[in-house]
Formats: sequence, structure tokens, C-alpha cells
Amino acid sequence: MSASTITSAGSGRRPSSLERDERWARVAWAFLAEPRDPSVVQALDTYGAVEALARFRAGQLLVRPGALERLPDLDVDDLAHAADRQGVHVVVPGDEGWPLGVDRLDEPPYALFVRGYPDLDTLVERSVAIVGSRAATDYGMRTAADLAEGLGTRGFTIISGAAYGIDSAAHRAALASGGPTVAVLACGADRYYPAAHRTMLNEIARTGAVVSEVPVGAAPYRSRFLARNRLIATLARATVVVEASQRSGSLTTARHARDNHLPVGAVPGPVTSMASAGCHALIRDTDAVLVTDAAEVAELAGRIGEDALPGLDELGRPREPQDDLDPVSYAVWSAVPVRSGASPEKIAAAAAVDARTLIGILAALEALGLVRRDAGTWRKVTARRVAGVTGGVTP
Repeated sequence: MSASTITSAGSGRRPSSLERDERWARVAWAFLAEPRDPSVVQALDTYGAVEALARFRAGQLLVRPGALERLPDLDVDDLAHAADRQGVHVVVPGDEGWPLGVDRLDEPPYALFVRGYPDLDTLVERSVAIVGSRAATDYGMRTAADLAEGLGTRGFTIISGAAYGIDSAAHRAALASGGPTVAVLACGADRYYPAAHRTMLNEIARTGAVVSEVPVGAAPYRSRFLARNRLIATLARATVVVEASQRSGSLTTARHARDNHLPVGAVPGPVTSMASAGCHALIRDTDAVLVTDAAEVAELAGRIGEDALPGLDELGRPREPQDDLDPVSYAVWSAVPVRSGASPEKIAAAAAVDARTLIGILAALEALGLVRRDAGTWRKVTARRVAGVTGGVTP
């Protein structure tokens, strides 16, 4: 870093006592510096956030100029109160919920701001990023939704950026499947961007998480969109690009995944479609895997053995655990939700079966490992496959 790109800081307003806490000192750095600032990353690694901030205030630390301009406006107490008012959790390295995947990055986030479920590490333990063009075609939207729904029923968390097009199709389908989804924003986790996705973002926060690396209230800038793509890639266990032109920003997400030794999948489209040209380039020019359905993505992202593609039936189609159920049992299995359990009464109404028949079917499905009982309610088993099921389940 040359002398022309660095400066030392004077003092801003009176420091808050919170700055003596590593968590809130990291929040201060998230306010002062833009994401991916190598001088700040190095300072945090060398001194820790508390000492680095004290040195910066004393003019003893060299950082890029932007932080100096923001120092007079730094008010950590106000940042803490704003996060509390908006229901936003601050997650930092060392927390149980810190997602270890982002530690792969050369320039990891200083802190993460989470509206929703704060244990991100658990939430993304089994996850796939689905990304693609904002100007998606009907084909791309349907494909993204099919993948997200299929992965959601298999117990995968869907990660994306809450943008128009492929992102929103993936989020909405994940929500419809009953599975969790994570939206990574380029603005504060309390903000609704785009504004038309307010309802969707609130639903994501209720069942999963809305995540940002910039503090509450921060505005979306172009550079922050580029920075957040690396978080999407490293939060997930694999990244799938559904539809992308040759200049699509989603290709940078795929690049970040490849650079951090994570699997990348790409969905092919019509050879005449410019909307799929970026996906075709990934398949042709990189080690991206061509994927066409949720089972193939699950094998790409899942645990060895557990998420292997199923066997084929007599017509050469992949088998699913529920394929051998009789129609009534299949209707009951379909009516059982994935994430939040349902009462027998709700399942009976949804499947249009009587209570006595339902009891026998649920018991048989439980024996096959397809559903489980949880505090008087029932939910699907998603994190495993049932192989070799033969014969229907009869009431």
C-alpha cells in the first residue's frame, strides 16, 4: 500500500465504552471502512478490533482514507441501539453462530448483521446458493423455483441475494417448500432492497435469516453488491447459476466459489438464449458441473454417500423414496410439512383422509423413515434418503 493511499486518523467524537468490547469494536470498523478493505483486515488480524480502533483514534494506525472521513460520525452506542430496535443480531468471529465458511476468504467480513435466526453456522450447514440474472426468462424463473423447492424438501437451506429474477424465485420457492432461506444484502439488514420485496424479506427473517456485513441503516452501493457476492458463495456448500448473461454479476459469485474450492453448478439453457450464455461459458471453460434438477444439485452440495443420486427405475428415471407409496399414502406424505410440524387434524384435512386411516399411514411412513413425530405434530424427514423401499403403504 503506497503512501498516497493511506492516512492516519485524528480523533472523532468521544469514544463509547462499548468500543472496549471486541464485538462492538468490530461494528465500529464495519461503519468506518467498506467491506474487503485489506488494511483493516490486516489491522484486525494483528491487533484485534479493540486495539486497532484505539490506535486508529490515536493516529497510530495507517488505513485507507475513507475511514478517517467517517470517524466524526462514529457513534457505537447509536449503532447498538439501532440494531436492537430493528431486531438485528451482531455475529462476530468466535461466536457459536459465526459461519465458518466465510473464514475461507482472504478478506472476511468484520462482523455480520443478522435479522432472523442468528446461528448462521447451523443454518447454512446444509445449503446451496442459487443465483442468476435479474432479467430472468420464464424458463429461468421456473427452473430456479423447481431447484429451490426440491432442495428445500431435501433439507437444504437456500442462499441468494433477494434481487429480482432468479434470486427472488429461489427464495419464494424455498419459503413455499417450508424450508429456510438466507438473503444476503448489500445494505443494512433492516432495509428492504428492493422495496417491492418487503413482504418476502420479512418472511425470510421469520423462518431463516437476512444477512449483511454493513451496519443497520447502511445504503446499497455498487461496490457493496460486488462484495456481498463473496459472502453468498462462501456461506453455501455449493453455488448454482441458473441463468446468466456473459456479464452477469452472478458469475462473480461462481468465481468466488471456485476460488475458495467450493463446487459450482450451472444450468444449461437454449443455445440461442443470451440469458444462458454465461452458464454455457461456465460449463465450457471451467470445472462447473452441468446440473438439471434438485437431485443433481443435492449430490453436488451434499455429504458423500448421503446425497448420492438415487437409483433408476425401469424407465431410467431417478427413484425417490416416496415413489413406491400407494396414492392415499402419497397424499398423506405430501401433506406433511418440512419445517414446522402439523397436527394430525390438519394433515387429515389436507390429504382428505379420515382420522383412523391417517393414524395407520403415519405409523407406516414413520417406520419407513419418511416422517417423524415431534411433540404431537408431524413433519417430513429431509436429511436422509430411504433406499430400496418396495411395495406400497396400505392403511
